[in-house]
Amino acid sequence: MNQIFPVMLLKGLILLPNQEVKLELNNEISKEITNTATKNFNRQVLVITPKNTLEENPDVNDLPHVGVIGRIKSCIELPNGNVRVTIKGITRVKILNFSNSVSNPDILEAEVTKLDLPKLDEVEEKAIIKKLNDLISEYVASSSCISNSLLNNIKTIDNLNHLTDMICSFMPLTFNKKIEYLEEINALHRARNLLKDIKIELEVLKLDEKIENELENSLEETQKEFILREKIKIIEKELGEKSENPLIYNELLEKLNINKKTKNKIAHEIKKLEYTSEISPENAMIRNYLDWILNLPWNKSSFENNNIQDIKTKLENNHYGLKEIKERILEYITLKNNNNSIKSPIICLVGPPGVGKTSIAKSIANALNREFYKISVGGLNDSSELVGHRRTYMGSNPGKIIQGLKKCGTNNPLFLIDEIDKITVNYKDNPTSVLLDILDKEQNTEFIDNYIEEPFDLSHIFFILTANSIENIPTPLLDRLEIINLPSYTDYEKVDIAKKYLIPKILEENKIDNKIISISDEILLYLIETYTKEAGVRELSRCLEKIIRKLVVLGKINERTKLSKIKLKEYLGIPKFTKIDNKKQSPIGRINALGVNPTGGLIIPIETCIYEGKGKFIITGLLGEIMEESTKVALSYIKAHQKDYKLIDFFFNLKDIHIHFLEGAVKKEGPSAGVAITTSILSLLLNKKVNNDIAFTGEISLNGDILKVGGIKEKIIGAYNNNIKKVYIPYTNELDLEEIPERIKSEINIILVKNFQEIFEELFQ
Repeated sequence: MNQIFPVMLLKGLILLPNQEVKLELNNEISKEITNTATKNFNRQVLVITPKNTLEENPDVNDLPHVGVIGRIKSCIELPNGNVRVTIKGITRVKILNFSNSVSNPDILEAEVTKLDLPKLDEVEEKAIIKKLNDLISEYVASSSCISNSLLNNIKTIDNLNHLTDMICSFMPLTFNKKIEYLEEINALHRARNLLKDIKIELEVLKLDEKIENELENSLEETQKEFILREKIKIIEKELGEKSENPLIYNELLEKLNINKKTKNKIAHEIKKLEYTSEISPENAMIRNYLDWILNLPWNKSSFENNNIQDIKTKLENNHYGLKEIKERILEYITLKNNNNSIKSPIICLVGPPGVGKTSIAKSIANALNREFYKISVGGLNDSSELVGHRRTYMGSNPGKIIQGLKKCGTNNPLFLIDEIDKITVNYKDNPTSVLLDILDKEQNTEFIDNYIEEPFDLSHIFFILTANSIENIPTPLLDRLEIINLPSYTDYEKVDIAKKYLIPKILEENKIDNKIISISDEILLYLIETYTKEAGVRELSRCLEKIIRKLVVLGKINERTKLSKIKLKEYLGIPKFTKIDNKKQSPIGRINALGVNPTGGLIIPIETCIYEGKGKFIITGLLGEIMEESTKVALSYIKAHQKDYKLIDFFFNLKDIHIHFLEGAVKKEGPSAGVAITTSILSLLLNKKVNNDIAFTGEISLNGDILKVGGIKEKIIGAYNNNIKKVYIPYTNELDLEEIPERIKSEINIILVKNFQEIFEELFQ
């Protein structure tokens, strides 16, 4: 499809796709083109560069047939009347013809069409991308005028078109060369020519270095230093000022044990500081940079505790349960005692809110004698927050990783990256790709922050991440993580946690004698069941804190108080929640389904009713697409097996069936309610009740097979906390039962089923 755009001529300047240029426009036609593009062309212009830069008014026939569509990112009017615009190249296009604008004859317009790019061989493309990356790495390492941070951007590009344009934009190529690269449509041809040009530039750099070395050797060091210092004195005398000699920076540099290239870079910055006026803004920028880079813990490590028994005691004293993560830490220390060079694991703690993910990370840092630093990435959508901003910006600073290292003062702290499942990915930026470099053990030894611009070794850092749900963690990131699940607590576990950890901690924080309050296990259990509904103990802790506050305010701090249900109501108000009454008979068609959400396992009651109609099937309760499909599968299964269930006299085309999932304000999704839905419909059709202390989970097929589902541990803990006595689960989930605490398995009858016929025979025959 052909399009028309206003034309902007850039003399002596070339814009490539994915490249930005800043222009200062001082003629009325250019300003008018900018205004027209902003108003009528969605801020887009066609940018072309005449080959003859000396021609003031080039003829249309002399203009190129390939241009670049650019988007005007910003447009600022300057006090001198000029306009400063920033244009970013989008894509190459083929120019069909030029014409004058109807609205303004002074403006040149062009009709363009999309270029048909040749299809590249995938193997050849990957090979040439690898070769380009290797050559560019060698070139950047050899060149002192190109920042190392460019390599970070180039390594993430896997498109040959994009990669060649990116390299062309910063390589010191001649004007005519860049014109050739702009007009070359075939990315493979551009890449091959680039390989030749980069090799030529490498040879030039080597020759340059050879000449420079020969010149340096020709001057004696003392003579060179004398000449330079005399020049500095003359300059200072002429300016009437004396710059401070940054001896302190040189002293700090001498103490650093870092690689030669980085040391030379810092020494160069210190020299620049000597020649920069103190009133210059650049002086402050250089000082800020030196303060950061010289005070980083390049070789400073804290002594790690390797006493297994001491670590175990500290972890047990601070947290109840959490057996898997505690064992993993002890395994790591044991292996490190055998091999000191072993790298720390990158662990992701997955579990509902309040189960202790953040607090166990702090305890691990304390037990290992490592500094602790927390980075929250929930809602983060700017990768610069992690890798810093370039020094070209005023007020720029390093990213959170380098900031954390400086605050900790050691190169082996424990970093907690919180809420990794809530990181934001959009079309503008993807912070996940930055985290891949930070967390990958093979790459993070050469981590480059955009501000520091020199490689820093992150491999000594112990990274722990947290998430509420594994489904929301980006797949490439998930591949680098060791997942440890922190399950919900049972009500009886919460009683133990309250007695051993929460109540003593609250009393100690408020300087209150731990003998003034008496609360029995029965009252604690009542408090948990009626005032909290959570997987962890965060709300329970708040309730206990509120009770202590009430006691202090009422002046009962100096007398022993025994809590009762009446006093709980007085201090906390009326109960907020009620458990399922399993002694109460459920109505026909009402079934308990087991579910799981970020807060833990839960019971989802399902109700079904039938009335005269035209065979409609109605589903309500804020369901997702997958759960809606499960209800349709359940109904189709029942219709297909009418004879088996003795429903021959029931005419589905004369009845409307309505299935409702209670707690309609809560979003429900997943296939695991299929068995419960089928049971609910059959309960109604057969006019048989199902006990209220029974719950179901499992996906059902059109043949009645019960398929494997996830979250079994959380679901059974949720059933246990809601007084459920019998649970039907898929036979293929048998291995998941090994993770269930023995106390729960002894109090709940867990029945493994392969086909729905087994449930039908047990409940309805």
